[in-house]
Amino acid sequence: MLVIETERLVLRELTEADFEAAREILGDARVMYAWEHGFSDGETRAWIAENIARYRRDGFSYLAAVERAGGALAGFIGPLVETVDGERRMGVAYILGKNFWGQGYATEGAAACVDYAFDQLGADEVIAEIRPENSASRRVAERLGMTARESFVKIYKGKEMPHLIYIVTKDERRARRQGRQPQTTDCARRD
Repeated sequence: MLVIETERLVLRELTEADFEAAREILGDARVMYAWEHGFSDGETRAWIAENIARYRRDGFSYLAAVERAGGALAGFIGPLVETVDGERRMGVAYILGKNFWGQGYATEGAAACVDYAFDQLGADEVIAEIRPENSASRRVAERLGMTARESFVKIYKGKEMPHLIYIVTKDERRARRQGRQPQTTDCARRD
């Protein structure tokens, strides 16, 4: 079982027993505004099942982000395979419950997942797919040293949803950890 630990969080694989806590987070339309709707109970169960299937297929996916102090489920953070224009790429993603916004949990957990992707999975780059209007998620990606370099349109429930692709390379992450400013490139549209 995959477990990633940070100073304040334990990131562990989701189980079906997480349904009640997950429905509180995923069912909240304010949390899920990038999807443009809160998940129904059925969608939440399917989302958990998809992540469990990804653990078997890929070895990782969204993880339950549990507070060390108190044991509350703060949200979901993890390294995962993203498919962009048919290409599988190493990514990082994060969804936090509204009560946990603004406390640095997304940055803390995502940073550990980016490091895991580079150090344990051998990734050369890690991406984050983010809706352009999702300024909070964009700020998290930027704190991780990621920059918006590409864009694409994802089709979700029949709707076109533009996304920016934030990227950090292994060398950029290493330079950032060592206190140097890495060189990056500008955003280019992928059509």
